[in-house]
Amino acid sequence: MEFIAGAIGGGLSTAVGYPLDTVKVRIQTENHYKGFWHCVQETYRTEKVRGFYKGVTASVLAVSVVSSVSFGTYKNCLGAICKLRYGAADAKPSKLDVSLAGAAAGAARVVLTNPSEVAKVRMQTQKNSHPSITHQPASKPKYHGSLHCLKVIIKEEGFGGLYKGCSALLCRDCSASAIYFLSYSALCDWLTPDGRNKPGFLVVLLSGGFAGVLAWGLGTPMDVIKSCMQVDESDQHKYKGLIHCVRESVRKEGPKVLFKGLGLNCIRAFPVNMVVFVTYEGVLRFTDHYI
Repeated sequence: MEFIAGAIGGGLSTAVGYPLDTVKVRIQTENHYKGFWHCVQETYRTEKVRGFYKGVTASVLAVSVVSSVSFGTYKNCLGAICKLRYGAADAKPSKLDVSLAGAAAGAARVVLTNPSEVAKVRMQTQKNSHPSITHQPASKPKYHGSLHCLKVIIKEEGFGGLYKGCSALLCRDCSASAIYFLSYSALCDWLTPDGRNKPGFLVVLLSGGFAGVLAWGLGTPMDVIKSCMQVDESDQHKYKGLIHCVRESVRKEGPKVLFKGLGLNCIRAFPVNMVVFVTYEGVLRFTDHYI
């Protein structure tokens, strides 16, 4: 049930936050946008509403699977750590236990996440003007959809192309996932009155939202580098690896480049992770009660 609850929460949360994610990726990978509202206006002006949802189908499916693996891995790792250290899987874990289990969940995510992240970023940065704007038939895009995007990447760049930016994603997800589960657990404990063994849904909403904000605050620099590496197609080869991408990005735009989209990440993270955790807890409690 941990895996199922995680999958449902992840899928719903992606649908909620996807338009802001598209804007974030475009701001991170393209220099001509002056800010959030300029990017929103330009995207809507040239591509209408569909421009904000490019690659959403694959992303919802992928995030459902990834969220399932993330929550399932976290709970199982935490149980294994507690059993090893305290002799019982349901023993109260320490903050270090929660952080280690969270980091393990982040590492497990990367294997599944990277190909879908590459396809998502390529789709989100692909521009196709809406016919009503150009008054001409829409130009033929390079990628016709998420699955077609994956096929083209494999054909042009090999299977290695699906794992571009993997090192940056690993750094991002391990650290962010550790703080994500740690802060959620700590906030739930702090906000839950003595005598109650489970937090109320308002506590879950607030804790999930703030946990998401903290995780993205920590993960944004590696998120920027990941996006830059993944949008680097086979005919460009701008970056030789993680360190080279960091160096080149900072050299061209200064240290501030590592915090592109930080505010947007944090704004998006609050409602998205409220949905993740309240759905996750709701599914588990429903099945505990009725099944």
